[in-house]
Parts: sequence; structure tokens; C-alpha cells
Amino acid sequence: MRKTFFVLVLILPTIVFSQRRNRYKYEWIGGIGITNFLGDLGGANQVGTHLVRDWEWAATRPSFTAGIRYKNSRHIGYKAALSFGMMYGNDALTTEPVRNNRNLNFRSPVVELSTQVEFYVNKETQGRLYRIKNARGKRRLDLQGYVFGGLGFLWFNPQGKYKGSWINLRPLSTEGQGLPGGPPKYAPVTMSFPFGVGAKYGLDSKWSIGLEIGLHYTLSDYIDDVHGVYYDNATILKDKGAVAAYMADPQLGKIPSQSYAGQDRGHKYRDAFMFGMVNINYKVMYRRRTRSKF
Repeated sequence: MRKTFFVLVLILPTIVFSQRRNRYKYEWIGGIGITNFLGDLGGANQVGTHLVRDWEWAATRPSFTAGIRYKNSRHIGYKAALSFGMMYGNDALTTEPVRNNRNLNFRSPVVELSTQVEFYVNKETQGRLYRIKNARGKRRLDLQGYVFGGLGFLWFNPQGKYKGSWINLRPLSTEGQGLPGGPPKYAPVTMSFPFGVGAKYGLDSKWSIGLEIGLHYTLSDYIDDVHGVYYDNATILKDKGAVAAYMADPQLGKIPSQSYAGQDRGHKYRDAFMFGMVNINYKVMYRRRTRSKF
């Protein structure tokens, strides 16, 4: 009898926790963090590199996210989120001579709607080791690590600073977009592919706190309005005006003949950015709908 009771004491908490866990399949997510743009402008103090090798701390800006997570198994979860970040880049932040002389700058609000699949390396173990009323049990460490990958849709609107004010760059055709012999106008929307790592720590049966670091690779190279080569500046001046001509080529003149038509203005790597988020998660009770027998 005592042996049976002892076995029940050990097994029952697991059964109770499993039942409770299955009731909480959804989580609301809210987060705040930082973002860093990885593209043509600014960057490391060297010839333009790609992705995280071109990280620039001074260009870090805030970011926010809100979403929902659905987890129907121990090791797989699904997340949908709406995220916002302000991208920033400035050639004045790098000492690399060619990039610094180019003297371009930008900022762009970015709104991303994304979905991702999360693969957890360990199962959830929230709760106390023993669930005996009025007894203090040893608390389990509810720490879950995961990797994720997904896809999303991104909206952006690059702006440049002109005489102390931010102006929209896309209508100015700074690389001759839409002008004779120039490239076509680019769209302000693109697809993104987020992937990265994360971790969650359970505070109690419903609340948890998490950290997520993700690299978001995009299919556009125009988030900073810089992609290819210089267009004839006299034509931009004639068709788009003096402001457009200046924003297309505000070089400092330290390096002669850097901006003649056809000379590289940027590299052709597609843009990317990073999000680092601290998230607060709240579990929502799942209620299965059943038909009445009567």
C-alpha cells in the first residue's frame, strides 16, 4: 500500500502537469529590443563586407514586436508576429576612405509581418517537482532553447537627411530609376527570411520571459536606396531637381572622380538586418469546442 502511494505521488504531478500544459497551447507575445541594418551604408571600417561582418554599433536603433505562438508538441512551435524597427546607416560612421567620401545616409521605418517555425531542443518543465498542498517543493528550471526559421513580408520607406530634415528618397530616382537608360523603379515591399536562436524562461504557469536573436535576409537591395551605379547627375538635376541631384551624389570630394556615371555607388548584395528582442509571453487557455450530446 505504501509503495503504491509512493508511486502515485511521483507519477500524479507529471499527469497533472501534462494535462495543464495541453490546455495552454497559445501564447501572446510582446517584445522590445534593438535592430541593426546590414547593407551598403556606413558599416565596418573596411571595404564593404556582407551581413554581420559589417555591423555598426552606432547605427543600432530600437525595435518592437507583437505576436502569437501556437505550440502543440514538446519540440515544435509556430509563431506569427508583426514587428517594427527603424533602420539607419550613415557613411560618416565609417573611416573607410571610399565609403566615407561617398557621404550617403539614410533611415527607414520597417514593418515586417512574419511566420516562423521553432524547434525546441528540450521540453517544457515548468512547475515544482512535487505538487503537494502547502508543501514547498524544489522548483524545476524551466529554460527552453530553440532555433527558428520562417518567412515574412516587409514594407520600407528610405529617407535621407537634407538640410536637417528627412525626405523620402524613392521619388527622387537617385540611381536613375525610371529615367532614360536607368533601372526600373523599385517596390517598397519585399520578402524576408528570418532565422536565428532563442530561449524562454518560465516565471510561473502562464508567464515567461524570452530572448530572441534573428538575422532577417531580404530579397531587396533598396532598403537604404542604394544598389547599383551612379546615374548621370546632370540628367537627375534636369528631370528631378536640385534636391534629387544632391541626394544622388553628396560626396565630400576627398577622392576625385568617384561618382561619374556607371561607377559603383553600392554593392549588389541584398540587404539584411538583425533583431535582438526581449519578449514577455503569456499563455492563453485552450478550450476545445464539443457538441452537446442532447
